[in-house]
Amino acid sequence: MPRLEPGMARIRVKDLRLRTFIGIKEEEILNKQDVLINLTILYPATEAVRDNDIDHALNYRTITKAIIRHVEENRFALLERLTQEILDLVMANPSVRYAEVEVDKPHALRFAESVSITLASHRE
Repeated sequence: MPRLEPGMARIRVKDLRLRTFIGIKEEEILNKQDVLINLTILYPATEAVRDNDIDHALNYRTITKAIIRHVEENRFALLERLTQEILDLVMANPSVRYAEVEVDKPHALRFAESVSITLASHRE
């Protein structure tokens, strides 16, 4: 993860629990399962801090609503694909300089709490 530079803000969305079709086995294709999503987003916040104005801030609610809609309305065979599509949604906002997305699939393996995939992207 990049170092937090002066003027940059780090937003974290923790444990966004959604239900979707995820997997390749028949049971997974037929039944929605829980996924846990964690986001880390860096964006320049100097104007938002200075002006105390939502129009100058990154609206994490808008981003989160788009993620919820996308995840709940689609089907995914692989965690990698789901994670990449969420990352693409976050990076679609031109203010985002860096984003990291981790998606957990609880109880995907016997004897394991969860399996997760993490992907990241950045722009200059």
